[in-house]
Amino acid sequence: MNLETVLSVEHYSPSLFSFKTTRSDAIRPFRAGQFTMIGMGDDDILRAYSIASPPDADHLEFLSIKVPGGPLTERLKAIQPGDEIEVGDRPTGTLVLDNLTEAPNLWCVASGTGLAPFLSIVRDPSTFQKYERVFVTHTVRTADELAYRELLSGLPITYYPTVTREPFPTPGRITTRIDSGALWSDLGVAPWSVSEDRIMICGSPEFNQEFRDRLTADGFTHGTNRAPGGFVQERAFVMQRTATPSE
Repeated sequence: MNLETVLSVEHYSPSLFSFKTTRSDAIRPFRAGQFTMIGMGDDDILRAYSIASPPDADHLEFLSIKVPGGPLTERLKAIQPGDEIEVGDRPTGTLVLDNLTEAPNLWCVASGTGLAPFLSIVRDPSTFQKYERVFVTHTVRTADELAYRELLSGLPITYYPTVTREPFPTPGRITTRIDSGALWSDLGVAPWSVSEDRIMICGSPEFNQEFRDRLTADGFTHGTNRAPGGFVQERAFVMQRTATPSE
């Protein structure tokens, strides 16, 4: 773990915020989509956080929920510029483009703070050297939780937000809009195919598992560090619930 200084904090809703820190030389180079551990430095409580900043940024950026009574987030949500937090100096993870086989289209499908690794991926110039079209879907409960909405709308991607608990132009869960055909008709694209689309998934463990089951049933193979495939998830977040920043 390495001590980093908080540079800025932005609160989007009562349950969601982001923050930036310094990036010391001790932090090893990372690939877009990887995660690291975060702690407050005065105890042994650590949580895994995807890095939201692109690999070439001179700072680190993170997106976090606020869980009432959570042993880490209850204190982390109160950080201010100038405070110090612990950041792991060895980013790792499997939610990276290298674990996908080649295809024209990249889909980044997120719920909640699962957007974080995709913020790194779509701000990494190498992503657009590999894919002709990049899509980002982000499902949240309320519109104020659409963190980075303005930034994403200004990037050379197709951004598709959905909201589940209040009126919104594209309401409901992303799975519901897939099943109804609304996603494809809204965007004017064909449903996912094994030959044309590569898919990255990040959200709650339930969200991740549901998509893994769907994509496997549709003939997509799960990509890993050893064998790239048609879709990829962060294995640590899928297999170990405690690996997500949820407490």
